Amino acid sequence: MFLENTVNHKEQFGWIEVICGSMFSGKTEELIRRLKRAQFAKQKVEIFKPSIDTRYSDEMVVSHNENAIRSTPVPAATNIRLLAQGCDVIGIDEAQFFDDEIVAVCNDLANEGIRVIIAGLDMDFEGKPFGPMPALMATAEYVTKVHAVCTRTGNLAHYSFRKAAGKQQVLLGQTEEYEPLSRAAYFKARQEFTDSNHTEETTSL
Repeated sequence: MFLENTVNHKEQFGWIEVICGSMFSGKTEELIRRLKRAQFAKQKVEIFKPSIDTRYSDEMVVSHNENAIRSTPVPAATNIRLLAQGCDVIGIDEAQFFDDEIVAVCNDLANEGIRVIIAGLDMDFEGKPFGPMPALMATAEYVTKVHAVCTRTGNLAHYSFRKAAGKQQVLLGQTEEYEPLSRAAYFKARQEFTDSNHTEETTSL
């Protein structure tokens, strides 16, 4: 369970919170909830997202439930360091799409006394650790892993199964391209997908 840090004005350091999980697990929803609470408390809050993420909006961070908060799209992690000065709280969505510099940026901001809240996919569609997320989770004071519900079994899901063809790691999508699955359902679906592609390739020869 996540417990927000008690503010100690004698300690000049901030901290890092990571919210991770699969597609459709509520990561962005939880990020927005924490950021809006900070705004309500009249703290200075800035939110950033990678500029490649334009699925719902160019400038808003939007959850799948259409909850939204204004953000600043940035092309690289170093931009966040430049724009975050004077803030109490920094929010970062879709952190897996940033370069590895995001780890140093987040730690530098926390060392300057800023509360840094990050949301992102912990695994890609192949079930492998995604980009800088493992390092962010390792250096964070708080890690919250949220789960979706498996669309095939009803169990907790923490894998993002890609229904679309292609091997590129980054493919922006929603329910048409991705499906949250449990461990058993994911590996069964991956095997069926591999077998189906192999049959198609054999047939075309």
